[in-house]
Amino acid sequence: MIYRRAPRPVEIVSMTAGVGALTALSLLAQPSLGPLEYTVAVLAWASAVVQLWRPVTGALTATVLAVLSPMATTAATVGALQVAWRTRFRTAVAVSLAGIAAHLLQWVWHPNAALGFDWWALLVAAVYGALLGWGTLARSHRDLVISLRERARRAEAEQGRRVAEARAAERRGLAREMHDVLANRLSLVATHAGALEFRPDAPPEKIALAAGVVRDGVHQALEELREVIGLLREDEGVSGVQPTLEALDGLLADARAAGQVVEVADRLGGAVPPDSVGRTAFRVVQEGLTNARKHAAGLPVDVSLEGAPGGDLVIAVVNPLPEEGTGSAVPGSGLGLVGLTERVRLAGGALDHEASGGRFELRARLPWPT
Repeated sequence: MIYRRAPRPVEIVSMTAGVGALTALSLLAQPSLGPLEYTVAVLAWASAVVQLWRPVTGALTATVLAVLSPMATTAATVGALQVAWRTRFRTAVAVSLAGIAAHLLQWVWHPNAALGFDWWALLVAAVYGALLGWGTLARSHRDLVISLRERARRAEAEQGRRVAEARAAERRGLAREMHDVLANRLSLVATHAGALEFRPDAPPEKIALAAGVVRDGVHQALEELREVIGLLREDEGVSGVQPTLEALDGLLADARAAGQVVEVADRLGGAVPPDSVGRTAFRVVQEGLTNARKHAAGLPVDVSLEGAPGGDLVIAVVNPLPEEGTGSAVPGSGLGLVGLTERVRLAGGALDHEASGGRFELRARLPWPT
């Protein structure tokens, strides 16, 4: 990874002051210097500052100057470290080899009387090797930190996306619950209200009874709507006890009280499916009865349940199709079967519905674990 960014002010000050101070000490240590050394010192100091923006260019410039005078050694070695820290490893190796070669050539112009050539070569190679290793290690650590920060950022974004998806799924679940519960309840209310409308001559006690059923149905619908809205406000998703097949008798009693003729064929032999399966099965029967009341009012409905653990639970709701123009005027959202299909699919099952032979059949197949 190549590290490119604008240098911070503290880095500019540190590089300018540090290299400038070391170069000045080198000049003071050798009082009898000519114009070449002072010129190289100034150019090397400038190349060290350039390294903050262009590390390779600045380092190679200082390396070439190091051939002419030891005054550029500080800038050349700092440049090798900058390149190793901020560029690719191969580029850093090439700059380090160039620095070693430049200082070996420097021996020709400025031999060191205290060291032989062999020791000088060994010292130069050791210094540049250490700078290469130090810069490479620092670069690896920096890349690791950047990678970990990026992973943390992505993980946080992914977590946010999953939370948003989970909330959307919960709201879809709430919408299905609202449709399943309120559509059934309001269809019962509409049935009784229709009886009041079309039988104004009914005895007062029957009118009072029907009005009481309408009032109770609206009250229950409002309570259920209030509960769903509360869940939406709390952002806690679907909660509470949801009905299973054990509540089927109550559902059938409500339907029959509304004048719906329902025949049930229970072939389960007393076996009770798990709650997760029972909840979906209950919604299938509920949706079938609701649709029959809406679109085939006054016609009988046949409900059948069969299956056993280790196989499938099969639920079928069948009703005759009304004659043309005699269907119920109760409006439908058109989304009930869509939501029910998704619910059954999420439970690992399949839902089919078709109108043929003068009948409408809703059939669901749910896996029943052992």
